Formats: sequence, C-alpha cells, structure tokens
Amino acid sequence: MSGHTHEVTNQAPPLVDYDVFTADRALREAVQRYDGVPAVEELAALGVRAGSEEAQRWGAEANAHPPVLRTHDRYGNRVDEVGFHPAWHELLRVAVDAGLHGSPWGPDAGPSAHLRRAAGFVVWSQVEAGHGCPVSMTYAAVPALRADPAIAAEWEPRLQSRSYEGRLGTPGGKVGCLAGMGMTEKQGGSDVRSNTTRAVPLTSGRAGGEFLLTGHKWFCSAPMSDLFLVLAQAPDGLTCFVVPWVLEDGTRNVFRIQRLKDKLGNRSNASAELELDGTWARRLGPEGRGVPTIIEMVTMTRLDCVLGSTALMRQAVVQASHHAAHRSAFGSRLVDKPLMRNVLADLAIEAEAATALAMRLATAFDHGERDLRRLAVAVGKYWVCKRAPLVVGEALECLGGNGYVEESGLPRLYREAPLNSIWEGSGNVSALDVLRVLQREQAAVDAFLAECELGRGADARLDAALNRLPKVLADAAEEDARRVTEQMALTLQGSLLARHAPAYVSDAFAASRLDGDWGRAPGTLPRGLNTTAIVDRATPGGAG
Repeated sequence: MSGHTHEVTNQAPPLVDYDVFTADRALREAVQRYDGVPAVEELAALGVRAGSEEAQRWGAEANAHPPVLRTHDRYGNRVDEVGFHPAWHELLRVAVDAGLHGSPWGPDAGPSAHLRRAAGFVVWSQVEAGHGCPVSMTYAAVPALRADPAIAAEWEPRLQSRSYEGRLGTPGGKVGCLAGMGMTEKQGGSDVRSNTTRAVPLTSGRAGGEFLLTGHKWFCSAPMSDLFLVLAQAPDGLTCFVVPWVLEDGTRNVFRIQRLKDKLGNRSNASAELELDGTWARRLGPEGRGVPTIIEMVTMTRLDCVLGSTALMRQAVVQASHHAAHRSAFGSRLVDKPLMRNVLADLAIEAEAATALAMRLATAFDHGERDLRRLAVAVGKYWVCKRAPLVVGEALECLGGNGYVEESGLPRLYREAPLNSIWEGSGNVSALDVLRVLQREQAAVDAFLAECELGRGADARLDAALNRLPKVLADAAEEDARRVTEQMALTLQGSLLARHAPAYVSDAFAASRLDGDWGRAPGTLPRGLNTTAIVDRATPGGAG
C-alpha cells in the first residue's frame, strides 16, 4: 500500500509536440485574414518545430548556459570573443532559415512579407526570447542601411541570406551575416544626443566616407554580430556609422568588449560594454543627422518589442490554461472553477488584443502606411510591453508553486517580461514620443483615428470610447502622456477586436477595458461574459 503514496497523480502532462502556430487561433486567423492560406501552411511548419521537445530543450539549455566572454588568448593577445552554447546556434539557425531576420527586404519578398515574418517571430520567440535580439537587429538594420545605396548593396544580400554561420569571419566570405547596434552610453542612456564617442574623418567626408571612432558604448546588443550601427559625434554633429567586426582583408576591427552584462533575464543573449579605440567605420547618411538616419531602425525594433511581448504573453497563457485544464483541486478541474476561469479569460483577452494589434502593425509596414505606423507603433510599444509582466506574473500564479520552479519555464518568461518595455525606449520615452506626434504630425493623428473609427457601430461601448478620444488627444499634456497613450491603445485594440474577433472576446474586452467594469488585477471581469468560450479558444486543443 505504501507504494501508492509515491505515484505521481494530478499533474498536467508536459506541453510538448504541439503546433504553436495552429493552436494560437487569434494569430492564425489574423494571418489568414491578411494573407490567406499559403502563409498559414508555411507558419504551421514552424509552429510544429516550436512545439517540439527538441526546441524546448534548446531554449532551456541556452539560458542555463549563458554566453562567456574571452578577452585574451593563452598568449595574452586580445581576442574579445563571446562563446555560446550549441543550443543558441541551433535556435538562430532555425530563425535564419525561416527568414525571421531579413526576408521581408529580399527581392523575392511577397506583398505580406512583414506580416508573415511578424507571425513567425511570435511563434519562434515562444521557444526562447534571447536569440531574438540579433534576429531583430538584423531585420531592423536594413532600412537604415538604405540611407547609403552603396553600403546597402554590399550588406543587404549578406543580411538576407537564410544560411546561418555562427563564427566571426570576413563578411564577404561568410554564407550569411547578422547585425547589432551600439547606441547608448554611460552618461546618456536614451538621450543619445549626449553621446561622447568621437568620429574623426579619414577621407573628405563624402557619402560612405571612412572614420575612426573612439569612445564607449554602455549597451552593445548582440556583440558577436558581423555588423553594427553606431552613433558617434562627428565634426558636424551626431552621426550614424557602420562598423564591421571583421574587415574585408580578414583583420579584426578594434572592438574591445570590456564585460558582458549580468542581466535580470535575456540571459542566453550577450549584451556588452564596448570600447572603441581608433575603430574603423563608414559614415551612414548625412553627417550630423544620426538620429534621423537611425530612426527607421528604431521603429522596426519597436515593432519587434510588441511582437516579443505578445509572444511572452501568449506562451504564459498557454502554460496556465494547459495546467488548469489538467489539474484538479477541491473536487473539480481548475478550469471549471468560475474564479480561475475569470483569471484565465482575462489573461487570454490581453494576449489576443496584443496579437490583433501586433499583426495590424505588421500589415502597416506591408502596405506602406507610414502615417499610421508612426503613431500606432509607439502606442503599441508602450502598452503591450507594459502588460507583459502583469500577464506573465498572473499566469505563473495559476500554476501555484509549480509555476515558481524553473522546470515549469514560467520563471524564465517572468524574468524576460520587463525587457521589451525598456528596450528601444522605456515607458516614458515611448509615451513622450506619442505626445510629440500628437503635437506635430497631424497626418499621423488622422490616420490613427481613422483606423480606430473602422470599428464604429459594432459596440456602443467602443463608440463611446471613440467619441472621447479626440478630446483626450487634443488636451494632452506631458504629465498625461501615459494615460493618453493607454486610452489610445485600448481604443485601437477594441476596434480591432470588434471587427475581427469572436463576439464573446470583443464583448469581454469592451466590458472591462472600455466600459470600466474591471478591477485592478487580472481575474476581475464582470459577470455575464462567456469566459468558458474565451478560455477554450486560448487553450491548445481546447480546455475540454
């Protein structure tokens, strides 16, 4: 009889070997809505891989064995190399093969290339978030490189290649390259105009002219990439530069990694403090116009912040709903208990709203909707990234003590959750960017309002929010920037869900987020909503 006490019962089975894409009904429907069946079939293959036991093991191993810096070889020569676990390279190999880095910029990119890439990024980021940094940097670097056609012609084919080669080497001799960036410095952070790194010209200063850079970078993303975009003070002001790690003659550029950051999360990825000392660089864009040159790269990486946070929330909801569908307490399954179902439904609504917004932002890049994306990306970056830590933390609690142990995977998601709100402009930076657009770019405001108005007539609560919004925008002051940005995000998400989501989802969103019948914590949805259908929609295979 004593053996019965050692039987493992009432535990959720491992969530492995499932199709991450197909199980995400909100994501699948968005892709089909904007691009059709072929994209769905293509992404399902990536979804199967993302849900495999092998891929999940790669994610765990890459974080259990973070990168290691080797500054010198055994003889005392400076080498500045960062070593990664093999799992890191496997994750990147799949991402590059899927075109998550540069495919939308290639000559064979289709009309929905950014949408497909965005959906794939959400799917594959659920396996492991850290390796998404060089993937995102590479994706975002291309539009900035196009400020100089000669540089773009040289580097774009390398950054668009679907072959991954995880070693340093002569760029022209590699089958594929990745990009990173070095913008912030110790004294400035987001205030890049205070940068002190100096750029001394070697040539006459013509387009693509050569410079030597001297200074430091406090946060260099993906320091083992092949190419970096760097800001430095040239004679005529802050300027953007292209810095290759290895020069075309095979010699290494001066790229001294002082240390790797010991970060809260994102531990599989290397972020470095970097010293430049006579480092060779080529100017990108006009001298003194560094911020306008780099701004398109910032916009693209902000899009990826939205995508990355969407992925974190979706995976957290998946883990919580799967657990609740299989775990019993006090005589019934957790998912059948009204209060737990309220929590899960609230989290699922948040993840679906983020998905709807993220995919709409991606289509704005496909359709060339510059005015809409100028404002909507900043709004989405602020709000979706702010919601991720709350959603992941509550999802972890749904598993109780089981969620607090590393094997569950939830602690890794939780440590990762704050990152995207900080990266490429913290909450205040994003909200103030929204405020600047409201004050200076009426075309962007008009495009944003027009997008929201497409949902008018679907729900009286949405209509009321639409009626309030113009006055809210017109009266915005700096101290209101966060509140205004939040209202913009909720109205846009409400409009998207009213148009595209099942009625039981859009109804729950409007009742809570737009009508104000909502508490301060998840799980405070009002009575009368179809929480059973919401949770079933969010659970892989259904909640049963």
